[in-house]
Amino acid sequence: MRTIPPALQAKLDGGATTLARCFVVTRRDGAVQGFTDHDEDIVLDGVTCRARTGVTASEATQQLGLAVSGTEISGALASDTLNESDLGDGLYDAADVLVHLVDWSEPTLHVLLACGVLGEVRREGGAFTAELRSLAHRLQEESGRLYTSTCDADLGDARCTVDLTSPAYRGEGTVLAVTAAGAFTASGLDAFVNAWFDGGKLTWSSGANAGSSMEVKIHRAAAVVAIELWQAMPQPIAVGDMFAVTAGCDKRFATCRDRFANGVNFRGFPAIPGNDFLIQVPVPGEPGHDGTSMGPSA
Repeated sequence: MRTIPPALQAKLDGGATTLARCFVVTRRDGAVQGFTDHDEDIVLDGVTCRARTGVTASEATQQLGLAVSGTEISGALASDTLNESDLGDGLYDAADVLVHLVDWSEPTLHVLLACGVLGEVRREGGAFTAELRSLAHRLQEESGRLYTSTCDADLGDARCTVDLTSPAYRGEGTVLAVTAAGAFTASGLDAFVNAWFDGGKLTWSSGANAGSSMEVKIHRAAAVVAIELWQAMPQPIAVGDMFAVTAGCDKRFATCRDRFANGVNFRGFPAIPGNDFLIQVPVPGEPGHDGTSMGPSA
């Protein structure tokens, strides 16, 4: 239930036209940004909501129950507010958003309309459109540990314990030639075998994408080392760009044991029966399918 300040309620009852919406966004890195659909900046609880950014929202849809409701926010990309590079780096993924109705002539009069998180973000030209999901979407997320045959730890985290700073699992290279938007050949990685960096993480240390990271899709070690990323980088890759890349893991026990000598910390259940076991039927003469594994009958 919303509590509307009496002074604001009086203006609403009087058909006030001094109302605007403000959007306060808290990114994954902790940065807080404010935007408004008004034509002048509005300071809301210490956050300056920038005007002239083109930010506006579509009609909100809400319903009773626990179904996920939402709306869309659209606006212009700008270097000093919300830019394509930050979107591409994922800084706005699942960012928290507060939507306020504000009296721009007296910003202390405001009411919280909605709170949620950013979902899918689409970019086109110099503009963006972002899905704003209500907090009910968290009820649809899986939580807790899953029993699967593959590992549920991230390579190098506290549960995995593999040291990705080790020279055996980390390489540094330089782009020799760009072959596609997210693919290139590189020098400096000749000591690593084919597919060693498949699924690994590549972080740029120089060039237009310095500081940005992306997962490696394909690592091929032949006459020339070739790398393909899962997605194109926010900025074009250029010859001479330098990077660091860490080994990848396909989450299988054999990989954990043989590649990383880390089977003791494997966080999956490699002996768990698969779907093929569930659909098997008893076959005369084959052990384990004739009921004898259940022990003697009572």
